[in-house]
Amino acid sequence: MRRIRIAIAYDGTDFHGWQVQPGLPTIQGELERVLAEIAGRAVAVHGSGRTDAGVHALAQVAAFDLENRIPVDNLRRAMNRLLPRSIRVLSTEEAARDFHPRFDARAKTYEYRIWREEICPPFDRLYVLHHPYPLDEGAMTDAARVFEGEHDFTAFAATDESDEEGRSKVRTVYSSSLRRDGPRLIFAVRGSGFLKHMVRNMVGVLREVGKGNLTRDDVCRRLETGCGIPPGPSAPARGLFLMGVEYQGASATVGVVTSRK
Repeated sequence: MRRIRIAIAYDGTDFHGWQVQPGLPTIQGELERVLAEIAGRAVAVHGSGRTDAGVHALAQVAAFDLENRIPVDNLRRAMNRLLPRSIRVLSTEEAARDFHPRFDARAKTYEYRIWREEICPPFDRLYVLHHPYPLDEGAMTDAARVFEGEHDFTAFAATDESDEEGRSKVRTVYSSSLRRDGPRLIFAVRGSGFLKHMVRNMVGVLREVGKGNLTRDDVCRRLETGCGIPPGPSAPARGLFLMGVEYQGASATVGVVTSRK
């Protein structure tokens, strides 16, 4: 039995997120479908995390066990031949038997993209939040830095089935920034891990700062344990991209999945 690790890019527009859901198209479901065809048996695929419906990825990481001795390059070609064109396997490689894409991950980077001009080109409309209205981008940039460090992100997390288990919602954000790239305003955040809807809620709150409805201090209050402030507002999924996942023993490069030594 071999453990295979893959890097995947996908357009999440037509999918109901990563996780398999009966009767609905999902990224995990499509991967398991084509692997079953290649292997002649059911193959369970494990990802580095679950992206929401409509969220995109430039470099998701997944792993699975395979008895078939097909060379990894041929496996990549076979998977891409069978997958819909909105999902591409970027790389395939042999991994250590104990490798797990979720539990071994050291950091993830996400970007959220906001289109700031009056007219959003039709070719960008599925990959940005279109907001041509006034925003104080300086105030948003300043508030974005508040997320850096170790905080309780309960006020930025949607309800999840794991809530009943009482898991901690403390996470460490290594960097959080806002930058302009032509007509796009891009929020980039790198952290140890992310909760359900966490990045989308961070963007939604920053947009309220830009509108003048919230202040930097309001953002700080949301990071206080027991603040009691409900999550939201949440930005639409279409502007969110998983840029990369990092593992021990390799340098971090946004948009490129790094190696595990």
